[in-house]
Amino acid sequence: MGKYFGTDGFRGEANVDLTYDHAVRIGRFLGWYYGKKNGKKCRVVIGKDTRRSSYMYEYALVAGLTASGADVYLMHVTTTPSVSYITRVDEFDCGIMISASHNPFYDNGIKLLNSQGEKMDEDTILEIEAYLDGETGEIPLAVKDEIGRTIDYVAGRNRYVGYLISIATHSFRNVKVGLDCSNGSAWQIAKNVFDALGAQTYVINAEPDGLNINTGCGSTHIEVLQKYVVDNGLDVGFAYDGDADRCIAVSGDGTIIDGDLTMYIYGVYMKERGKLLNNTVVTTVMSNFGLYKAFEAAGIDYEKTAVGDKYVYENMVNNGHRIGGEQSGHIIFSKYATTGDGILTSLKLMEVMLAKEKTLSQLASPVKIFPQVLKNIRVKSKPEARGDAAVIAAVDGVTAKLGNDGRILVRESGTEPVIRVMVEAATLEECESYVDEVIEVIKKQGHAV
Repeated sequence: MGKYFGTDGFRGEANVDLTYDHAVRIGRFLGWYYGKKNGKKCRVVIGKDTRRSSYMYEYALVAGLTASGADVYLMHVTTTPSVSYITRVDEFDCGIMISASHNPFYDNGIKLLNSQGEKMDEDTILEIEAYLDGETGEIPLAVKDEIGRTIDYVAGRNRYVGYLISIATHSFRNVKVGLDCSNGSAWQIAKNVFDALGAQTYVINAEPDGLNINTGCGSTHIEVLQKYVVDNGLDVGFAYDGDADRCIAVSGDGTIIDGDLTMYIYGVYMKERGKLLNNTVVTTVMSNFGLYKAFEAAGIDYEKTAVGDKYVYENMVNNGHRIGGEQSGHIIFSKYATTGDGILTSLKLMEVMLAKEKTLSQLASPVKIFPQVLKNIRVKSKPEARGDAAVIAAVDGVTAKLGNDGRILVRESGTEPVIRVMVEAATLEECESYVDEVIEVIKKQGHAV
């Protein structure tokens, strides 16, 4: 990770950590860089989520890009995976998504994608950061007919909807589906897809006002959709985050299907049909012990990466694996996408449900999840808190107490100024106790904000 860009873009509080000027300068660099690299006028596509500040960043990026000679295509409010898809299939030089994903409305972010719709490479990111810090020369302004233009490209969003519809293998007729759109990017797209496939679609949290994205709704507040599904007798529900690259599902009986259970359900389905290349599912270190035990029982191999769908995807590409993801709901189906896609994940879960004529809770039942507690603590400096000798000693002490009956994982967030402390153990009480034990040491050492 760089100084500004983490595992999922440049993210922070709008006009505090990530400013209007940052956006202008990122646009200035990208317009110049890709124009110079390819020897022709640069073409960039931009999408945004529903945060109030997303419009500010959109206009700032457009100003910077066009001033450097780039033509900019605007998809307007749309999902991260749709920008990834259009960047790739319409041969743009790069794509930009303005979103802070699951973060609160006052945060925002700039996610950069290469011409293949993948997370931008670290070398280019470092060059952008050097320009932001004034370490490289100033970029010349485009003049006369070299100045870039802006093109409305809502047609790209519509083509992405068509692409999703084309992936479905079954009609959803007579299936009652609930969608929690988190007052974010999926608020129109998801319903259009499910309606087109014949579902009886029930939608909540699809009235964005710029300030309510992710607020008490969506994939990070799954209890809202859980209650809605049960109360209304729905067959299944899907909750997305702010930019719809995550999906957490709810079975008709209220069982929550997180990313781990999604990987199990679809991984087993792929294996049964001879489609699980290398017989392997890619997970992160945050996946539950219970998932691995269930994979072993099903005869499925697995790999673990650092947290971040970026690392999952890199592993998949390097090793030719077809499915991977995170417990948080980022699931990558590499045959169809180069990034996590919440709506695509919904369609794939629907496919298994309808093909096997079972509920999601029935399909996930072989997985016995270990109790897990994850708590975040905001800190002044992530490296200093993580590297503190007293904190390390506390973690080692918990590890010794758990032995072979659990684990502790302490890591720096790639997107927020927090340390994440996670424990899996035989009981929830043990998990709580051990997590609190480490967090208290972090506080005692003066690292907490």
